[in-house]
Amino acid sequence: MHKAVQDYYGKTLQSSDDLQTNACCTDASMPRHLKKALSNIHDEVLSHYYGCGLVCPEQLEGARILDLGSGSGRDCYALAQMVGENGYIVGVDMTDEQLAIANRHIEFHREKFGYSKANTEFHKGYIEQLDQLNLEDNSFDMIISNCVINLSPDKEAVLREAWRLLKEGGELYFSDVYSDRRIPAELVDDPVLYGECLSGALYWNDFLNLAKKAGFADPRLVEDKPITINNSGIEAKVGDIQFYSATYRLFKLPELESHCEDYGQAVVYKGTIDHHPNTFHLDGHHPIPKGKVFPVCGNTWKMLHDSRFQKHFEFIGDFSTHYGIFKGCGTDLPFSSTTETPSGSEGSCC
Repeated sequence: MHKAVQDYYGKTLQSSDDLQTNACCTDASMPRHLKKALSNIHDEVLSHYYGCGLVCPEQLEGARILDLGSGSGRDCYALAQMVGENGYIVGVDMTDEQLAIANRHIEFHREKFGYSKANTEFHKGYIEQLDQLNLEDNSFDMIISNCVINLSPDKEAVLREAWRLLKEGGELYFSDVYSDRRIPAELVDDPVLYGECLSGALYWNDFLNLAKKAGFADPRLVEDKPITINNSGIEAKVGDIQFYSATYRLFKLPELESHCEDYGQAVVYKGTIDHHPNTFHLDGHHPIPKGKVFPVCGNTWKMLHDSRFQKHFEFIGDFSTHYGIFKGCGTDLPFSSTTETPSGSEGSCC
């Protein structure tokens, strides 16, 4: 599919107006500070953007970030303002036309941001073959991607390479399209459906299993929403398959457990993360209010303690005592809640 995707994004699409579905959503709900960052970006870069909103994690000052499928460079230039002059952004894309736009405006953005030297660079390559780009192991604080991993024919390789390139405590933070079931082969082979980020979408449960296989033991869903296609021809092709735009964060923390375990721990948010003075949302299920003792499972404790977020929290407890599964994280005790012998049973099997 590489050639088909390159042609679709390099030749068929000449601007975002040429997209045939709304799988690539708008920025209507974008915070003011991000809209301000976008206002500093060259018009040609903006007009050739085909992503799912702006992928912008928190606390990026000084970070080294890799953008997988950077396209015309919109997200790279937005994040170049977030990381500051001492941070650095590397974009990787396989489409010559998109790379030409991104590279054409490096100096424009350096001057616009008031930097003494540019803090962005772009490379041609495939996101499942990052080992061919001479990128060092454990060299990035963050890896982002914006509605691109679904276009890769080898998503397992993408996740495996992301794990290799991230520093310990770093994270893969990305938005993409997912389906509620596996996509039939005849739809995967449709170049329009694939280019529109639909037929390359992973079934959500397959994604979770691939992420865990790559080392990301506890993927966290940040936000999601259903996709409405609004194209009768494409709707007829996909039938009853439902699609979702979702953002996940995957931490590179080798000691995370497969489930949320309770060690009696808690955190207190200091309210010091930029643009989050009252509440920090680690993911869709952890809105952590400022100043309140907030009980957490062991994995959440590590995600905050062993990452760039550490200085923004106070930490209570350790791992010395295990109290079983953490209640309320979607996993329950698999056994009967009563100690009475079930009807018809003669007792234990031993």
